Amino acid sequence: MRLLKECSLHTVCEEALCPNLGECFSNGTATFMILGDHCTRNCRFCAVNKGVPEPPDKEEPRKVADAVKELELRYTVITSVTRDDLPDGGSGHFADTIRAIKHQNPETKVEVLIPDFQGSAEDLKTVVAAAPHVLNHNLETVPRLYPQVRPQADYHQSLTLIRRAVEMNPGLASKSGLMLGLGETHEEVQKVLYDLLAAGCKLLTLGQYLAPSKDHHPVVEYVPPDIFLKWEKSAFEMGFQGVASGPFVRSSFHAGEMFEKMKNQGSRA
Repeated sequence: MRLLKECSLHTVCEEALCPNLGECFSNGTATFMILGDHCTRNCRFCAVNKGVPEPPDKEEPRKVADAVKELELRYTVITSVTRDDLPDGGSGHFADTIRAIKHQNPETKVEVLIPDFQGSAEDLKTVVAAAPHVLNHNLETVPRLYPQVRPQADYHQSLTLIRRAVEMNPGLASKSGLMLGLGETHEEVQKVLYDLLAAGCKLLTLGQYLAPSKDHHPVVEYVPPDIFLKWEKSAFEMGFQGVASGPFVRSSFHAGEMFEKMKNQGSRA
């Protein structure tokens, strides 16, 4: 934590109030949040600050790479606030950060959790060209709930991003995630999972939605742990190569372990 503060770096672990912060840090995994800590969107599920962001820090890619090296991270996830104010949505900054980490830490695996870049194929191409090991973009919820949960996003645009990323690099490990407990039905979740598979998504996370405050979207249902286990079994049977499903699962939950298991399964196939 001292190093992060000294370098003026943010982790989504802290900013989004993740319940798994201590576990991931102790396992040699951390999720850095680049491009500032103020988001240009107002999603009703998210705890990250909203408002006018500062200009990107040009030294941030190097600072993140330095932190990864000093912390001896085996696996790191890079995410960001959504920067609709930037011409490239921050995609160039993502690419610079990926390259800086790989240059200083050639053994470290890099996963990116990216925004939708407002549907720009060119911005997505910029990130894919930097060759992250995993590209993650969360659908978050079912299409019917987007107006209430992600009013500035579009379900089909997000799905298209995942499909395009796989088309740009067929060897790329693609990943997405959903929150449960927002009012979705079993059938709606199942349809989203089939949509993800059809788009080429290989890795999946399912977690319980927890409202950060009374001003955020309310929790409609606390999904029992056994239902999460059933979804995990079902998702594997449907064809996902890696699944993490449970009340406290978040996008980066055991991300390194999930990637390694998928890679090992592929080498045995």
